Order: sequence, then C-alpha cells, then structure tokens
Amino acid sequence: MTEEYPDHWEADVVLTDGGTAHLRPIRSDDAELLRAFYARLSPESIYYRFFSPRPTLSDREIAHFTTVDHDRRVALIATIGGAMVAVVRYDRLADRPGTAEVAFLVEDAHQGRGLGAVLLEHIAAAARERGLHRFVASVLPDNRRMTRVFREAGYRAEQRFEDGVIELVLDLEPTETSVEVTAAREHRAESRSIQRLLFPSSVAVIGASRSEHTVGQTVLRNLLGGDFTGPVYPVHPTATAVAGVRAYASVLDIPDDVDLAVVAVRADSVHEVVEQCAGKGVRGLVVVSSGFGETGPEGRARQEELVRLARAYGMRVVGPNCLGVANTDPEVRLNATLAPTMPGRGPVGFFSQSGALGIAILQRTAERGIGLSTFVSAGNRADVSGNDLMQYWEEDPATKAVLLYLESLGNPRKFARLARRLSRRKPIVAVKSGRSTQGVPLGHAAAALSLPDHAVSALFAQAGVIRVEDLSELFDVAQLLAYQPLPAGDRIAIIDNSDSLGLLAQDAAVALGLQVRPPVNLGPTAQGPEYEAALRAALEDDTVDAVVALFTPPTIGGYDVTVPERILQLAAGSGKPIVATYLGSKGMPPDLRVAGPDGNAAEGSVPSYPAPEDAVRALAYVIRYAQWRQRPPGRLPDLPGADRRRARAMVEEWLGDGGPVEATPDQAVELLGCYGIAVGGEGTENGVPARIVTMEDPSFGAVISFGLADETAALLDDRAYRLAPLTDVEAAETVRAVRTAPLLLGHRGAEPVDVAALEELLLRVSRLGDDLPEVARLELDPVTVDPSGALVRRVALRLERPRGPRPELGPRRLG
Repeated sequence: MTEEYPDHWEADVVLTDGGTAHLRPIRSDDAELLRAFYARLSPESIYYRFFSPRPTLSDREIAHFTTVDHDRRVALIATIGGAMVAVVRYDRLADRPGTAEVAFLVEDAHQGRGLGAVLLEHIAAAARERGLHRFVASVLPDNRRMTRVFREAGYRAEQRFEDGVIELVLDLEPTETSVEVTAAREHRAESRSIQRLLFPSSVAVIGASRSEHTVGQTVLRNLLGGDFTGPVYPVHPTATAVAGVRAYASVLDIPDDVDLAVVAVRADSVHEVVEQCAGKGVRGLVVVSSGFGETGPEGRARQEELVRLARAYGMRVVGPNCLGVANTDPEVRLNATLAPTMPGRGPVGFFSQSGALGIAILQRTAERGIGLSTFVSAGNRADVSGNDLMQYWEEDPATKAVLLYLESLGNPRKFARLARRLSRRKPIVAVKSGRSTQGVPLGHAAAALSLPDHAVSALFAQAGVIRVEDLSELFDVAQLLAYQPLPAGDRIAIIDNSDSLGLLAQDAAVALGLQVRPPVNLGPTAQGPEYEAALRAALEDDTVDAVVALFTPPTIGGYDVTVPERILQLAAGSGKPIVATYLGSKGMPPDLRVAGPDGNAAEGSVPSYPAPEDAVRALAYVIRYAQWRQRPPGRLPDLPGADRRRARAMVEEWLGDGGPVEATPDQAVELLGCYGIAVGGEGTENGVPARIVTMEDPSFGAVISFGLADETAALLDDRAYRLAPLTDVEAAETVRAVRTAPLLLGHRGAEPVDVAALEELLLRVSRLGDDLPEVARLELDPVTVDPSGALVRRVALRLERPRGPRPELGPRRLG
C-alpha cells in the first residue's frame, strides 16, 4: 500500500558551510533530475554506492528508484537551485522485522558539506515514524567518508565484516549522544550561515537610487560612509553611477563575485532579483524592502515565496522589512543598514526584530557610549532569527554580552535550549514586547504565545535570560555586563558624598533583596584621597561583592577631578563590579572610560547612572544572573520503575484515529503508573494541598506548573512554570519558586513536609509530559504533602494529537 505523499518530511536545512538545501521525498516525476544527478557523479562515487562500475542508469532503474511507497520504500533527495545533489533511501527487509537497509549518495561537488549527516537524520526520523527500529548499511572498507557518517551519528551501532563488506547496524532510538551530535552540527552550520552574512568580502545594493532620502541610496551611502573594506556595487537599471560609484544594470552584470546583496526594490520585483542573485552566486540577502507579511495575506504569500526561493538556491535572508546588518570589526566595517548613527566597536551583540525601532536603538546605544560587535535587525524575521544569532554569538570572541529586542518567538523551545547553553558562557538581556497582549506583530513568522506573560518570564529565567522591563533597563544592564566583571554574591557596599543619594541606594537595594551595609558617607567636601581609601577598603573586604560609588558635585565650590581617575584605577583588576552615579551622567562617561585603541570604551570602564536606584537595579539584575550561572545545571536523573514504551502504546491505543480524548480516571491512573506515580491510598489527610499540571503548549512544548491548591494561591496566580523535562536542580527550584513555599518548608515553626518526595513527583510528571506530546493536559489536584511523603489524591487527563511534531524532537530544519 502506498502512503500519501508525506509533505511534512520536506525541510530546508543549513549545511556545514552555511549554505542551504531543500530536502523532500522523491517523486516519480524526478526521473530527469535523477538522471542528471547521476551523470555528474564520479566513477568512484558510483562504485562506492553500487560496489561495481555502472556508468549509466537504465530507464527501468530510474523508474525503480523514483517510485516509492513512503513506507516500505522511502527516499529523500536534497536539491539546491532545483538540481538534485544528494539522495538517501531505505528499503524494509522482509526477513528482519523493524529493520531496513539504508544507503545514501552525494554529488562529488557537494561532498564535505554535511549532506550525508543531515540526510541520515531525516531518513531516520521518517523510519521511526513508520515503525522501524534499526538501519543496516553495507559499506566497502575503504569508503571511509560514508563509514564516518554512520559512526558519528551517535546512535548505538554494531559492526561486522563479511565477504569484503562492512555491515553496520544502527539502533534508531535517539540517544543522549545522538541528540548532542545533532545539536552540535546544527550549531556549527547555523553559526557559519550567520558569519557569511556578517563578513562579506563584497556587497551589492540592488535598488540603489539616485534620489536623496530613498531606502536604496541611504543604505549605499551608509556602506560608503562606514568605510566598508570591500567593493560596493550599486545596481540601478539605467544610471551609470550612483553616489559617485559605478553602477550596473543588474547584479548579473557585475564583473566580480558578490557575497552579500542588500535588496531595496519594490516588493513585486524582489522575486526576479532573488533569481538573479542566485545566478550570480550571492551567498546572502538583506531585504530592506517592505510590502510583505506586514501588509496582509498577499504580502504574506510573497514573503513565503521569497524565503522558499532564497533557501532553494542556498541563501539565507535577513528581513524583509528590516533595518539591515552591521559589523564593526575593523577588518570589515560593514554598515548595511538604514541607520544614520552607528555605535563604535565594542563587546555587545544586538538583535532587534523591529526595523522602525532599530534606528532609535542604535542611536541610544551610541549616546550611552556602548560599543557593538555586530547588529542585526530582522524585520519580519521570515528566515534569520534571534536563534541563529545566538548560535553565532556563542563562539564569537568579539561578543561578551547579547542584547535582544523581541516582538515574537518563532521557535520558543529552541530559543530556550540555545539560551540556556549560551547563558552559561555569556549573558543574554532581553526585552520582550507584548506583555499585556502576548500578540504577534503582523508579518512575523510565529504564533501567539498561549502562556501568561509571567510564565514566559519564568521560562526565560529558567534559561538564564535576563528579562528586563523596557529599553532603558536593557541599556542599564548592558553597560554593566559589557565592561565590568560578574559579582560573586549579593553583598554590596555603598560609598557616597551625599546622605540622600546613599539612602536612596540603600532603600533600593533592600527592596530588591540585596544584602547591603549602611552607606559610607564621605561628606560633600570629600576629595580624591577619601574616595580612594573608601573604595580600596570595600574592594579588599571579603564580605563585599560589588560597590556602588555615588558622586555628586558640591553645591558650592569645585570638586576634585581626580575622583574618577581613582575609581578607574581601583576598578582595574579588582574582580568586583563597580557601578556609579557620577555627576548625573548616563552611560559610559569619558571620565570613567578606559579608552580602547579606537577611543571607545574598553573593559574596566565604569558605567554611570543618573539615579542611584537605576544603578542598584541594574546591579540586582546582574547579581541574579551571576547566581544562576553559579548554580550547577543539574541532571536528568534516572527514574526507576518508568516504562516509556508501555506509556506510548497506551496513549496510541486510546487516541486511535480520533480527536481529543478525555481519559477515564482509571486510564489516567494507569498512565501515571507507567512513570512510577501512585494515585490514592493511605496518607495523612491534613497535609498541605498542592497542584501539579503538565500541559502541551503549541510554542514551548511540555510546560509544567506547580503551586499550592488553595484559594489564595489561585487568586494570586501563585504558580511556578518550567519547561519539561526538569533537572533535579530545577525541580528543587520549582518547589521554592512560589510565594507560598514557606508553608512547605516549616513556616512559623511547623514541621517541614517531605519536599524531596514532592521534587521526585515533579521530576516524574515532567518526564511524562516531555515524552508524550499527546498529553494535552495532566492535572494532579490535589497532591497532599506532609512530613511522611506526597500523595496524589485526584487526577484528570486529556489527550490530543499535536498539530505537528515538536521541532526539538525532529531532525534539523529551518523555520
């Protein structure tokens, strides 16, 4: 029986060199594609695939290879620019149930780009979907490239040698290693694709107008004014020169290679431009043109076609409707944006979804004296997203801190995974708009989030992301992270020359939960030596983790101009962060700046805030992040008694081919039993009632919430939210994250409950939710907890087939 064409197996993927390819199931009308592909193969590649010379394929063989049933026989092909460049296939083995023979073939010109590895990931996912458990591959001993692809996939593998052929047997059940391998390959490929956009050797501006104040001319003048280190080619249909630079009628007429094209033509002309860029071999596109998804259904269709076409030809797209990209590296000096002001060189990477807001963001960054490494404004974010930039910034030595202005999350679960990994190395500060509505701006390739905003904040915090309230706080925190070290704890010292300023700082610190000693007031006439002595004492004090230095000019007379010099001298190499309120300055004032080679602020510069409360608030954000980073990441513990296969089989049986199912109480109890969770039984009736819920969110996947099961907690919505599965550390944090947690921990002398049993229950429920996306909602309410343990009293379960596989559970794909 032939299955319907599985269009959900189609995918755009990024290759190891940063280019893209399209993967899809083979079709019977691919005969000529296959014939042309085979004709480009070397005799060696053919021999390795068929174990014998085979110069051509017969019509019968072509028909056999292109005719599949998408079940017993499956084949996926990779195309670039419409041409087939690789193929992978499996054939079920009748004498070995659950097993199929697999083989792949990659065109010689595209070998070494990671096509074999990504094809294996996708064919393995298709095989698991069709109920297969193992692949068998026959490989010639000297075909080291193919052997390496199978061995490095991370699956459990067995090998034997017989009749001059190596037979590899791969268990298709994902392993910790295979998941790590996939994530590492995704990281390298996506990072490389962004690097190609940010480090072009040449740029074409397509739509470079001769009229002032137009989009095309603005980008061109900014590229030239920024002193881009490579050639810039204006493209104009009739002009011979634009802005004094020779112009070309088409990108195809440019005599040299073009790495990056900035597209500033009408939306209805972009399709033609993309095809011309493909023919030229352009590697990436920055589409500043508007008239796409933000305009409605017609524009949305135009936007989807733009991305489809660009990816088909191996190009990534920034935009459309974006501000552009910038790289301050002196070897590049790329300002391919519409912004008239570009900050200097610095350690901050900035991603902004909003093109309109991007100009203001760059201006405010420059006003504060904060330097940028790179900047990307994604506009409608049809392709390149903040997730891609995080992949790049993780390994970028020029980036110390990451700033994100987000209006939507295209793949929130991937965002959380990447952010958690990046935050262990570099801080991420984010502003997420839409707190009140959780809506998505028109044109963005994302769905609205179904979780309340405070739940989204909790998930950000779980991943180590510093979520701030607004852009002012974003810059407040950024200037501290960019130039000062992380604090070791939350104990702060305050030094001031004004009682009022010191008390304001102290009040703010106490309100934010910081440990603070009484301020050291030096008096309004304090000079440099007094400040130096007080700062030195604070920095050398083992009970101080950070210092707030407040300095306001006296109302009468001058002040000692050596004060900032002494602050900088003591800050250098102290290992403790210093923040200041210095003469009401905001940002990185010259007096408190360590000048880098280009005059911009360098490491060791001391950030200043106009008010003490702002300085302490920024410090509090950074302290919480430093504490998160100091905590161990935790582990996913083994769960004795868990039977995942049985749980999977039961869920499939209960759902059948139908829609949502409200499980019976007995079914819910049986499913929980598969994860070692008992319901009912004997217990202390007067324990503290708690409530645990796991639900399948369409954006984040399995999300678990915890809180007490009483009216006060419900009224205050006192719930802690986390992404599943929980680590042991996260389970402990979840219990303690609710405001009513003291009732579990021995409030007012009461005996503490068995918190360890509660944490164990959270671990098991979260693993169930993560394993089974069909669990739309599982509610344990109440769970009574007392000093002897935790007992589930009542359970409700709703099952529903998800609209599609979680992106994190499938093979690598864009989108």
